[in-house]
Amino acid sequence: MLPAHVEPGIRELINLSRSNIHQLAASSSAPVFENTLLALERSTENLDYALGVVRHLESVMTSPELRAAWNAVEPEASAFYSSIPLNEGLWKRLKEYAATDDAKSLTGARRRFLEKSLDSFRRHGAELDAAGKIRLAEIDVDLSRLTTKFSENVLDSTNAFELVITDEAKLAGLPPSAVAAARQNAESRSVPGWRFTLQSPSYVPAITYLDDRSLREHIYRAHSTRATETDRDNRPLILQILALRQEKARLLGAANFADFILHDRMAHNGDTAVQFLQRLKEKTDPKYAEENLALEKFAGHPLEPWDISYFAERQRRELYEFDEEQLRPYFSDTRVVEGMFSIVEHLYGITVKKGEGVPVWHPDVTFYEVHDRDASLLGSFYADWFPRETKRDGAWMDAFLTGARSGGLREPHVGCVCGNMTPPLGDKPALLTHREVETVFHEFGHLLHHVLGNVEVKSLSGTAVAWDFVELPSQIMENWCWERHALDLFARHHETGEPIPEDLFQKMMRARTYRGANVQMRQLGFGITDLKLHREYDPALHGDLLEYCAGILKQFTPAPLPEGYAMIASFTHLFASPVGYAAAYYSYKWAEVLDADAFTRFHKDGIFSPEVGAAFRENILSKGDSADPAELYRRFMGRDPDPDALLLRSGLLDAA
Repeated sequence: MLPAHVEPGIRELINLSRSNIHQLAASSSAPVFENTLLALERSTENLDYALGVVRHLESVMTSPELRAAWNAVEPEASAFYSSIPLNEGLWKRLKEYAATDDAKSLTGARRRFLEKSLDSFRRHGAELDAAGKIRLAEIDVDLSRLTTKFSENVLDSTNAFELVITDEAKLAGLPPSAVAAARQNAESRSVPGWRFTLQSPSYVPAITYLDDRSLREHIYRAHSTRATETDRDNRPLILQILALRQEKARLLGAANFADFILHDRMAHNGDTAVQFLQRLKEKTDPKYAEENLALEKFAGHPLEPWDISYFAERQRRELYEFDEEQLRPYFSDTRVVEGMFSIVEHLYGITVKKGEGVPVWHPDVTFYEVHDRDASLLGSFYADWFPRETKRDGAWMDAFLTGARSGGLREPHVGCVCGNMTPPLGDKPALLTHREVETVFHEFGHLLHHVLGNVEVKSLSGTAVAWDFVELPSQIMENWCWERHALDLFARHHETGEPIPEDLFQKMMRARTYRGANVQMRQLGFGITDLKLHREYDPALHGDLLEYCAGILKQFTPAPLPEGYAMIASFTHLFASPVGYAAAYYSYKWAEVLDADAFTRFHKDGIFSPEVGAAFRENILSKGDSADPAELYRRFMGRDPDPDALLLRSGLLDAA
């Protein structure tokens, strides 16, 4: 695909999909499931796929030409999708079908699809008057445009920063791996010395290990003020996005955007989400205060934000004689990925192997196929793990194609997993941190949810579930990164092949819950800020956006935030798409409760138990959104989740 193909191709597919919708709305045949709901689902599938591919390529291999093409077609696509539930003929057709005996006889996924379709149409404006429908369509187009610009500003601002050090003495404290990476980065730009960026594999070691406090402050301030520069300022975009979201929610009958978004999530409304986070905060507060007092006492002076990671790492080394860098030689990227595949083979009876002869968008990308125990192809996926300046930050999974299921047969799924892990240095393999290993496992958990989906209704398959449930399959995968028998499958020294020494493993386990309260409070702070922005914030009442957010976050940060702190301006989870994790960042903690509790069954019966794996695959991974997520969880665990499981795992609650 070339950038020049994007605009004519997408426009042609929009016209084709619009024609499909028109034919469906104008149909005079008796409505049944196949010619109504399934026809609706199929009406946009070619457009869905094409947009997904273009969006993906713009995320991993952007260029001025591709960005311009994407910016040209995205508002048009958004306007088209927004028009679907506003089509009076189509809405009439759906209601006519819902009143038939055929509709009333539906069961299982088909019944759920009907109910969710009717609810979705109502929640997206089907019952608005003409003026309301016009305004809703305008809002959706504006949100698409503004959130795309937000994401672009973050990427451009991240890439605009560099710190080049030519005095080797200033690198004191950095581990050799970070020094080598900075050197390689400088050489790639033909500059002398060592080059640091705001991409995670560069930023995290710098803020954690550099002895030079002024350098830590410099890079911290740059990172925490991204996308506030004059030509890349996201603050006015956020105000517009928040206002449009609030207007949309009220137009559709909700008190605020949080209540609108959470209607079909497990929490159901903003109050429940806030109360969930507040309860966790109350249980975390005492240990949080203890941890921060202990760290300041250890440092011997009041701490600034750029001191926290540095002194926390030094304190951890002293308390546990453990340095995370000691683990890096045992986590070569190839072994990690192969070991992960071995684990899921034990659990789910599947095999993952490299595919051959498939074009990829960059030499770093690998293509894989996933086969079931009967050798049938379940799906395939691309893996793209390393950073590039043409690639957005973070880690994510995308679904390209969801295979149909009919007559006992199903088509394979296609997806991808992406990240920004520590890249290879010279002729050495990429050596990952343990946190990066967890991220690989996390994203692969999402991928499994996609490729193991076995639902006859495509739009209810895989990761198309409530966002406070979608993180369960991903976060539960991280647990195997802490189990000795699982680690022995892949955690091998890249030179000697030896497993992690037992004394180092024990140090790692003792340090697992180190500053667990701070880890938890950071996520709670983000979640509460998100909900307050989408439930309460009014610039006329609450003033400056940055000051408002900093005022909330200061309750959740172990050091005073500096003036001008602007993390919110680069918070892509909330503002890089029309919905994303907006009003739903709490989902990570919600799902963490689910995963901590669900893993207790694996721990009890065996972390490689094929019986428990089969139950998880059958009741969670294969079911998508074909049933209520709370019911799916009960089918697997036999009960509702125990919220104390997370507190126990995090070291915030003593075991009985």
